[in-house]
Amino acid sequence: MLNLPFLLFLPVIVFIVLNKLLSSLSSKHRLNLPLPPGPKPWPILGNIPQIERNLHICMANFAKAHGPLILLRLGKQVVVVGSTPEAATEILKNHDRLLSSRFVVKAIPWEPRVLERVAIVWNPHCNDQWKMFRALCRTELFSAKAIESQAVLREKKLAEMVEFLAMKQGQAVDVAEVVFGTIFNTISNLIFSRDLLDLEHQGGGVKSLLWSMMELATSPNIAEFYPILAPLDPQGLKRKMSKCLEEMFGVWEIYIKQRRQTYEKDAPKTDFLDVFLSNGFDDHQINWLVVELLSAGTDTSSTAVEWAMAELLKNKEAMKRVSEELDREINKSPIKECHVAQLPYLNACVKETLRLHPPAPFLIPRRATEDCEVMNYTVPKDSQVLVNVWAIGRDPSAWEDPLSFKPERFLGSSFDVKGHDFELLPFGSGRRVCPGLAMATRQLPLILASLIHCFDWSLPNGEDPAKLDMTEKFGITLQKQHPLLIVPKPKP
Repeated sequence: MLNLPFLLFLPVIVFIVLNKLLSSLSSKHRLNLPLPPGPKPWPILGNIPQIERNLHICMANFAKAHGPLILLRLGKQVVVVGSTPEAATEILKNHDRLLSSRFVVKAIPWEPRVLERVAIVWNPHCNDQWKMFRALCRTELFSAKAIESQAVLREKKLAEMVEFLAMKQGQAVDVAEVVFGTIFNTISNLIFSRDLLDLEHQGGGVKSLLWSMMELATSPNIAEFYPILAPLDPQGLKRKMSKCLEEMFGVWEIYIKQRRQTYEKDAPKTDFLDVFLSNGFDDHQINWLVVELLSAGTDTSSTAVEWAMAELLKNKEAMKRVSEELDREINKSPIKECHVAQLPYLNACVKETLRLHPPAPFLIPRRATEDCEVMNYTVPKDSQVLVNVWAIGRDPSAWEDPLSFKPERFLGSSFDVKGHDFELLPFGSGRRVCPGLAMATRQLPLILASLIHCFDWSLPNGEDPAKLDMTEKFGITLQKQHPLLIVPKPKP
């Protein structure tokens, strides 16, 4: 005989059973489409044993074997990778709304709910706070008016870079390091109205911390593959990242404290720190946004310039053509931002470098907020979604002779790097497109033009540039395995 408590709870039980059944049927309906193909996973480990160190090359090889959209299982983590312009269009444009959440790596020590309040790049969702941060940066830092007003500062920092390099005549310099310091100080002046790096002594301090954080964020993390282990932080990546962040915040903590003491609400804003304070941001928000602005704008740009210089040194005809264009259009005048538009071949060299060596080979990982149909496959909810822009830039169906450095392909071409052409996506596309794109597209050609216009460059000990090692080192940014050490000689 049925007892009374059971009868009272029977409707609830029926509702739960029906809800589960409907969810199951709905799930089966959504998953009528197959999952993307990929290499056969091992039990428990999934595809982890098949992953190679240079992940961008490994994924490109998987795509050649299995198709433009592939799925891998790394332990419990599902990863979907698009490797063609068509796949990128589907992910970044046609299904941008469902695939624009951020997959937050577990090495970041702050919980997603905290990042929702403080982050732009690593905000898990495109929420109202994210929209406000983006709008603020777009208005105060990256609008056409703001970019134009910053030209004097960028030109000043370039002049300091040229002066520094002139003192290094005959000595081998790490060009990426010098460019890194120049860009870093440009951004730190926009935020704090002061330099945070010394071009002569960059070996430790904030630069070392920034690079350590990038390495921690891209290190294979067992806590990603098996989330049940995440609270244990088995490799200590989260603890190390937390320490790096604490030390980095300490670099500018005193400047925030001093400004809070002297800040007047109605006073004119002198830099972005004043903008933060005028909007009522607390120290947590300021610290994290500063880290994002500095990390997103420095290592990517310095890496791109390093690759451009390496390609031009290897390709003497291209270097000669850039030099002749600079001499013809600028002559002996100091380079100004207004000159860049007059340099079509140099701008083509920048685009060709970004095609072959995109600074972020997979962009920043996205996350599917629900099951999604992409290219007649199901991209499962909560899967990590990557776009292999490195593979797209070398896709023979999209580019003629894709492995050769040929800036001429962009002369007279309408291709740009702003996220509209899905064959060329160094800064991403859609709502998660790089917020600093406008600044980067001004800064990259300007720095490259200054290096070539002011100096003749050679390799140490008379080494042959044609034999320059172009091996890549995978990370959040795609660096050269061996830093480009070159010798400047000021032009007469």
